[in-house]
Amino acid sequence: MELRDIEIFLALAEELHFGRTGERLHITPSRVSHAIKKQERRIGAPLFERTSRTVRLTPLGKQFRDDLLPAYVQIQQAVDRAVAKTQGITGSLCVGYSAPWCADLVFKAAEVFRNRYPDCTVQIQEIQFDDPCGPLRRGELELQVSELPVVEPGIAAGPVLLREPRALMVPADHPLSRRDSVSLEDLADVPLITAGGNVPKSLLDVHIPSHTPTGRLIPRGPSYIFWPEVPPLVAAGLGVSIVAVRAGRYHDRPGVAFVPFRDGPTLDYGVLRRAAGQAPSVPAFVDILRDLADNDDE
Repeated sequence: MELRDIEIFLALAEELHFGRTGERLHITPSRVSHAIKKQERRIGAPLFERTSRTVRLTPLGKQFRDDLLPAYVQIQQAVDRAVAKTQGITGSLCVGYSAPWCADLVFKAAEVFRNRYPDCTVQIQEIQFDDPCGPLRRGELELQVSELPVVEPGIAAGPVLLREPRALMVPADHPLSRRDSVSLEDLADVPLITAGGNVPKSLLDVHIPSHTPTGRLIPRGPSYIFWPEVPPLVAAGLGVSIVAVRAGRYHDRPGVAFVPFRDGPTLDYGVLRRAAGQAPSVPAFVDILRDLADNDDE
């Protein structure tokens, strides 16, 4: 049995869907079906139960998966180590993150990366919104996963990994907290908490805008340096903050409420890296980030 056929079987055993398996492996569903039928002919029994709506492993298929997977992982690790040696993926890689959902993605990617490239260590650190490009410019980081867009000399942006719908974090007793949704035009009626420090204009325009879409001025509230300052400021009634909808699961606390926006673009998060002088480990880590983000269920 060829290694590619084993890979197709294991992918289908995980996805249990011919279309998704084909998309994951960049082949057609018919190619997946052909490979599985060939394996079943060789073994002499079905590995999957197929109906018009479902795909399930047979008991034999489950045993076959469990027997194959450890060996397949060992083969992949051996190939990855050889590639790492050839490409010079050694030493250390310093990666930054901003929002906690970016942290989740970075830490998952780091685990995969360490298993794939054991001769290269990964160091991870949080970056702050008040100086989002500083660590990258100073050479403290090779790449980071943080807010976009960033249009700055010497910094390459992309790919986008997460596109998050917006919400407005408001005081729990504010009239806006009782609404099902808010509009970007509502920002003209509440002070918006701002970020101090050196924030690129491209980020400010999206994440802390100065005017509503119709041109109304958005009043300014207090500023912050570190994100943990924001929820207490909101709870104290000193302002509101534009956040991702999923921030409600990470930053919820007494005194605040999260109301989704019904208009406006998403808040995007992606890779930033130095435009020149990238180590071979950087694109390798980005590839892992992209794969994990593509399979993110959030």
